Order: sequence, then C-alpha cells, then structure tokens
Amino acid sequence: MTHAMLKGSNVPLQATTVRAVLRWTPGQGVPDIDASALLLGPDDRVRSDEDFVFYNQPRHPSGQVWRLGKKRVEEGLTDTIQTDLSGVEPSVGRILLVASADGVAFDRVRSLRILLHDATAADAEPLAYFDVKPETGQETALICGELYRRGEGWKFRALGEGYSNGLKGLATDFGISVDESEEADDPVSAPRPEPVPHTPARSTPVQSAPAPPAVGPDEPTTVQPLPEVSRPLPPEQPAGVPAQPSYGYPQQPPTTQPAYGYPQPAGRPGYGYPQAPAAAGVTGAQPGYGYPPPVTGAPDPEFRLPPQGPQFVGR
Repeated sequence: MTHAMLKGSNVPLQATTVRAVLRWTPGQGVPDIDASALLLGPDDRVRSDEDFVFYNQPRHPSGQVWRLGKKRVEEGLTDTIQTDLSGVEPSVGRILLVASADGVAFDRVRSLRILLHDATAADAEPLAYFDVKPETGQETALICGELYRRGEGWKFRALGEGYSNGLKGLATDFGISVDESEEADDPVSAPRPEPVPHTPARSTPVQSAPAPPAVGPDEPTTVQPLPEVSRPLPPEQPAGVPAQPSYGYPQQPPTTQPAYGYPQPAGRPGYGYPQAPAAAGVTGAQPGYGYPPPVTGAPDPEFRLPPQGPQFVGR
C-alpha cells in the first residue's frame, strides 16, 4: 500500500534498502534538479565532509548511501538516492534527502515529488510519496524528507524545508566546511559536471588538387600545351616471318604460287590446258583434264570400231 504523505507526517519502513526518487516535470524555464543526502551524527551535524553525498561526491565511503543518477521516465525526469539502512553506521541517526536547483528558484519547478521504494522489490508500487511545495517560491534548495532511526527500525518523515542560499548554504548549516578563500578546491563550490557530448570520430579529409584560378574578362587566357604521351611501338616480328602487307593494298604474287589464269610452270600444267609431251625416258606425266593421252607408239592392228546402229547403215 502506498502512503500519500503530508508535510510533517511519518511512516515506518519495513524495507532494509530504500530508494528515494525525486521526480519533476521538465519544460521551458524549468531548472535542472539534483538529489543529495547528508548523514548526520548525534549532534545533528555531519561528522566530516565525507558525510555529504551529492553530484561531485556520489558515494559515501561506507558504501551504504550512493547516488544512482538521473533518468527519464514517462512522468518526467528523476534523480535518485539509494540507502542500505541495515548497513548504516550506528553513529548516524538521520539522513536528509535534499533537492537543489542550480541557482534557480523552485517556483519554476513543476510537480516536484519524492517517492520512497523498496529497492529489493522490482516494479513494486512505492511505499510512500510526498508532493514537495516551496513555502515562498524563492528557495533554491529543499529538504524534501529524512530517514531517521526509531528504536531498532527506521522511519521516513516528509519535511519540505527550504533554503534561499542554495545547496552551499544548506550544507554549511549542517557542518560542511566551506572556506571562502578556497572555494575553488571545495567540493560543494565546484561546478557540477556537465555531460560530455559524443563527438564522432572524423576521418582525415582527402586533399584534392587546388582549383585553377579564375580568369577575369579582361585577362588573356594562356593555353598550356598538352604533355607529350609516349605510345608503345608495335612488337617486332620474329626473323623468318614474312611481313604482312597493309590492309587494302594488292598482294604481291608469290614466287611459288602463280595467279589463277596464268600458265603453270613445266612441272604442273594449268587446269584445262594440254599436257606437254613427255620427254624420252620420263614417265608419270599426267595429261590435262579432258584431253586424250599423247600417242606413244604404233596403232594396234587388232583395233576394231564397235558395231554401228541402224541409223548409220548405208551411209
């Protein structure tokens, strides 16, 4: 069950680890809110500056109180302080839960609420919540509530007490030493860490050749000669290979192959021409195609003409 709390009311805590969540609605002109915690001893003051957990010192040396940081949720923005109550040192009796704006009054902050959760129960409803409203509107730091011991257990009380001199003035009131001459070295006076924007790595630009200078209308234009380009010579033909004639020029008649239509040399007669008579003692001469072979001896006395047909009889 979630307890809706009023200013000054308290509620016992059964959880051993609690998460105090500050939540507000962002918008134009709305300041950024920071959550912090002060661990107070028996005299209601810090034992040392280490008892101050805030943006420049996000974790207590004991490890029992730490700042989780900011987060965006559906209802707005949050900043969270988590505490392991079972491990808090016995000398610590109260833990103040503080909200501070960076030099801007809380009258510009909308819907500021502190919610208490059981850190061991995931996605559970909050144990309690308190809507924090500044009294004058000029406060720049607010004690939203406190965790305090009661017997063997712990309770939470809703407070809403404001400071017009900011987180520095509030911390000073509870024993944080701020030396005006050494504000630059003091963690409370040091500036809040700003988020470092991610800058993508840039590749080395490729240098291009410079553009030629522009030529004015009255300036003469100088034409630069083109550089000579050496062309490779055609490969030389090996020795013994006859040179190839240029395309389009007549071929030279070969010495061994006569052109078509010209007389053949003595060894090979041209096609359709009679054979020359064979020399004495030479055999193997071939007669020309379609011509009778040459007479080489006396006619055969036994040669007779074939019988004639009737058309030749009596003629």
